[in-house]
Amino acid sequence: MNRELSLTKPIAGNAGGWINGFVGVLIFSGSLPATRVAIIDFSPVFLTVARASIAGLLALCLLLIYKEKRPNRQQVFQLAIVAMGVVVGYPLLSALALQYVTSAHSIIFVGMLPLTTALFAVLRGGERPHPAFWVFAILGSSFVIGYAVVQGLSVSPIGDILMLLAVIVCGLGYAEGAKLSKTLGGWQVISWALVIALPFMVPLGFMVRPSSFTGISTAAWVGLGYVSLFSMLIGFVFWYRGLAQGGIAAVGQLQLLQPFLGLALAATLLHETVSLGMLSVTIGVILCVAGSKKFGK
Repeated sequence: MNRELSLTKPIAGNAGGWINGFVGVLIFSGSLPATRVAIIDFSPVFLTVARASIAGLLALCLLLIYKEKRPNRQQVFQLAIVAMGVVVGYPLLSALALQYVTSAHSIIFVGMLPLTTALFAVLRGGERPHPAFWVFAILGSSFVIGYAVVQGLSVSPIGDILMLLAVIVCGLGYAEGAKLSKTLGGWQVISWALVIALPFMVPLGFMVRPSSFTGISTAAWVGLGYVSLFSMLIGFVFWYRGLAQGGIAAVGQLQLLQPFLGLALAATLLHETVSLGMLSVTIGVILCVAGSKKFGK
């Protein structure tokens, strides 16, 4: 039995790849709104270490149940990069950013994730894309930076800077993980990355935990549960399964829907205002990322 495909119930045919891939993107789209809710009562640092600890313990159980082979020394180094990017870096930086900006605003930066991932694929993988790729890359970045300036970057620059850093380290983690998954396996990459971070996250969690949990709202607990179970682990199971079934190039394009889905969730669940400017910039970024993908090889 192929363990790469054994963690979710199979859906036959190419349609299964698209369905599983869409479920993964839908799960990831709820990450920033859930984080926004959780940091109302939890500190960004505690939220980061708590979600990594919970997901890491579950990942350890999965690896033991499926008796996965331990990664070698080179793979451990690569997994450390993945952990720094998607287990610690992005969750912490985005949680800190959400203290200054709304989740709807931060989701615009998420539209750059496919682009930053592609850029690190060039740097890490030695790829030489078509010159048009760089045109789309610069144009897409200009959309985001221009919007931030128009909205008052000088008034509250911290949130935008933190989100930009979050997207950069996440892109590195995605690119490194995608390269590593060719030899280690898809869900195994995020699982081992979580396990590697576990010895640091659990003790730190006890150190930075709230002095009392009695005042924590139900919404904050739900937010913590979502980012721990779904954003940090389950989403990757569906996502990598979709890529395996339907092809990385094809199903990977579904990630371009994440800003739209995230904006819809922010407006529906958190009642945040999604302005015409936000939608316009998001559409512009997505078109630029789509163009950069087309000329990425």
